[in-house]
Amino acid sequence: MKTVAMNLSGVVETPTMPSSPYLIDVDGHPYVPVGTAGIVLGVHLGDGVFAHDADHAAPGVTLEHRDQAARHALTAFACLGNEAVVHGGAAAGARGRVLGKRGEQGRVIVVFPDDVLRLLLPGDPILVRAHGQGAVHPSAEVTMMNIEPLLLDRLTAAGVRAVVPSAVVGNGIGRPAQMWDLDLQIGPEDIPGLKLGDLVAVDDLDVRHNAGYRRGRRTVGVIVHGASPLPGHGPGLMPILCGPRESLSVDIQGDQHRGIGSDDLEFRP
Repeated sequence: MKTVAMNLSGVVETPTMPSSPYLIDVDGHPYVPVGTAGIVLGVHLGDGVFAHDADHAAPGVTLEHRDQAARHALTAFACLGNEAVVHGGAAAGARGRVLGKRGEQGRVIVVFPDDVLRLLLPGDPILVRAHGQGAVHPSAEVTMMNIEPLLLDRLTAAGVRAVVPSAVVGNGIGRPAQMWDLDLQIGPEDIPGLKLGDLVAVDDLDVRHNAGYRRGRRTVGVIVHGASPLPGHGPGLMPILCGPRESLSVDIQGDQHRGIGSDDLEFRP
């Protein structure tokens, strides 16, 4: 059975803020959330998730849609590795790739080369060739989501940086994994060297529908945004595989792990 592709539209997000700029961190201190949306410069795949003084910073741009129902669809159908094409503005014609998604009202993270990012403006239209949601994994016991099927072989051979328990999962629990990432409540000492684009496994986590605890299940995902000072938040993991632990074995590679890079997404910064 073949999956279908769809052309979806989005626009480069404009960061928004209430009348007060402050959020409160885990220690009760106010901070201004820099880098949480829009066009983020100077953040790349392979950077450490704790390397920037920022909040939920993702490489590239985040996309939205001004109609909320269409925004939900854009977030649900876009998959890791999907092509994204700029359709207006100074960067028209430039091509990038979907890295992941974030929750809240729905955001799609797209990575572009640096020279394209410098030309993009909030509101520029982006076409996403959405493909992969609903694809069937070769193992009947493993559920696949949020990933371009052709990219799967490249990633499953790469192993994971670490395996963590479901107890570290914060924001995103109870949400549909096709539309949300899961924030890992961790510090630099918990997964040393964790980088944007790394693969991480979470044990006793079932994301086939709404994400939640289930003993014996395992979820594998890709790190799509950096850390956050907010309580209950942290580096974002977008699920791509879920199955019984015995059916979803992983190679824990630690410092030898090489996550998703620009070569895997067929462009260079």
